[in-house]
Amino acid sequence: MNNLFQIAIWSIPVYALLVLVGGIMGYLKAKSKVSLFSGIGSGIVLLVAWLLCRQIPIAGLGLAALIGLVLFVVFVTRFLRTRTFMPAGLMMGFSLAATVIFCLGLLTST
Repeated sequence: MNNLFQIAIWSIPVYALLVLVGGIMGYLKAKSKVSLFSGIGSGIVLLVAWLLCRQIPIAGLGLAALIGLVLFVVFVTRFLRTRTFMPAGLMMGFSLAATVIFCLGLLTST
C-alpha cells in the first residue's frame, strides 16, 4: 500500500477525535444535545471505520469518506444558516479536507 493510502487511514482517528471533541464542546458551550449525540455517534462510527481498515481497508476508508461527506453537508447547511465561522465554518473545512483525503486514499488503493 502506498503512502497516501496510509496517510488516509491514519487520518481517520484524528478526524474522529476532532468530531468527538467538537460534539462535546458544542454541548458544554451551547448545551446542545444534538451536537453531543451527533459528535459522539459520528466519532464512534469513524473509529469503527478505522478499526475496519485493519480487516477490509477499502470498506473502512469508504465508510470514513461517507461519514466525512455527510458531516460536510451538515456543516455547510449550518454555516449557510448561521453565517458564523465558529464552529460551523471550521468544521466544514475540516470535513471537506478529511473527505478529500479519504477519497484520494481510496483512489490510490486500486
